[in-house]
Amino acid sequence: MRLWSLHPSLLDRAALVAGWREALLAQKVLAGGTTGYTRHPQLTRFRAHPEPLAAIGAYLVGLREEATARGYRFDATRILQPGDPSALCASAPIPVTTGQLEYELAHLRRKCEERSPQWLEHLPGPGDVPDAHPLLTAVPGDVEDWEVR
Repeated sequence: MRLWSLHPSLLDRAALVAGWREALLAQKVLAGGTTGYTRHPQLTRFRAHPEPLAAIGAYLVGLREEATARGYRFDATRILQPGDPSALCASAPIPVTTGQLEYELAHLRRKCEERSPQWLEHLPGPGDVPDAHPLLTAVPGDVEDWEVR
């Protein structure tokens, strides 16, 4: 499961579509709808939020907004608690370290080199701190403890 911390506009088609699918699975886990993936480390930040389902809902909304802008059709009815990611971030931000964002950008860059090299021109350069998903607030720090390397 990869719940990208990167802004959805940075994700290539494959990462955006997979991110949507995996975030729907995360939502199901957080809603108690499955016994699988319950200990997945990337769920830590959503569980720590005062309203985990609202947080994953806002995360999904951010992905859906980007997909819609690109002409894709992600089904909004699948989001249990849709909300404005920027508004939720303002009221109860979820921090993400700059080290995590840089790590994910490098990971995405490697993926794009193989599957969509033309997308590389859309990405910030190596060493640049990329924008975070609108739900998240970037803070200084190394790669997150929950990241599996």
